[in-house]
This record gives sequence, C-alpha cells and structure tokens, in this order.
Amino acid sequence: MRQLTCLAVALTIWAGAAASEGDVKAGKKVFRKCQSCHSLKPDDNRAGPTLYGVFGATSGSVEGFRYSGPMQQAGIVWDAATLTEFLTKPRALVPGTTMAFAGLRKPEQIDDLLAYLQSELADQ
Repeated sequence: MRQLTCLAVALTIWAGAAASEGDVKAGKKVFRKCQSCHSLKPDDNRAGPTLYGVFGATSGSVEGFRYSGPMQQAGIVWDAATLTEFLTKPRALVPGTTMAFAGLRKPEQIDDLLAYLQSELADQ
C-alpha cells in the first residue's frame, strides 16, 4: 500500500511538472499518434471521443460517444496526473477499456503531449 501511495505522489509531482516543462511543438508531433482516433474540436467524435474539454471532465462523459462499460464506470476526472497515468498504460488504469493504443513509453512524450493539449485546449 505504501508503494502505491509513493507512486501516486510521484505521478502527481511528475504530471504537475509536465504542464510547465513539456515542449508544445514536440507535443504536436506526438499528437499525430492520437489524431486518427481523437479530435480537439467540439462534437467531433471519431473512433475515440473528442478531447475537447478533456481537462476536468469525467471519464466516459463525452456526449454522443459510445464508451466501454469500464470507462463509463471508472469515474476518473481527467487532469495532468490521471492523463499521465492513462497515457502510460491505458489498460492498467482502466482494465477492459476498448482503447487499442498501448501507451506512450517515454515520459518526455507524455510531457510534450500534455503541453500541446493544454495549449490547444486553453480557450475552452
């Protein structure tokens, strides 16, 4: 249990740093891996839900998108920490998710992607 607490604290600290330390331009390149399934525009669901409004949203809540049961029931509020954990290993955070993406292996890619998403979605 102590290890999980330490991991959660480390992820939170790391995710907080991600918002300020990520490279927006590099994050745009990382987003290319996401854009075939996800959009940043409102009401533009694809194979995956739009990411417009993702920060502060609850998992499984984009209107008009058909989620897996586990994603609807996860009750995750998306912020830098939860997105970092999800993007690292989606099926570890939400077992049974239908998201086919295995995850980003390099922490700097996640930092960059989060910086890009925050810059693109800042005006929502």
